[in-house]
Amino acid sequence: MAEGWITPEILQKLWDLAEEAQITEELYNKLLLATDIKGWTVCHFAVEIYHFVTLQKIWAWAIKKLTIEDVNNKLLLATDVEGRTILHVAAGCGTEEMLQNVWEGAKAKLTTEEIKNKLLLTTDNKGRSAWQLAAQGHT
Repeated sequence: MAEGWITPEILQKLWDLAEEAQITEELYNKLLLATDIKGWTVCHFAVEIYHFVTLQKIWAWAIKKLTIEDVNNKLLLATDVEGRTILHVAAGCGTEEMLQNVWEGAKAKLTTEEIKNKLLLTTDNKGRSAWQLAAQGHT
């Protein structure tokens, strides 16, 4: 995916339009938690193309509009159809800076047990952990 594919400015404009339209909380949930046919959330996309600012904006909006359970389970710990979390994506194709960014977000919101069992030790559908994807170098 090209670096310029997703921009914080475009997402900000869409967010502003949603607020101008005074969408309901249910629609905010659909906007923030939407997935594509591969099960990817906007967080998966932002991580894949190394867009730190976009990821931070998405998390800030999510924290403002969603329950902590939704932020944790449907963004931070969400898995795609291949069983990969955003940590898997960051480890497999991201940069060290993106990996650190995802890690900091997880530490701020998840319990130690969730980090250990649902982020670090979880494996994708091929049995690979984020650690193994980092060693492999790509997803």
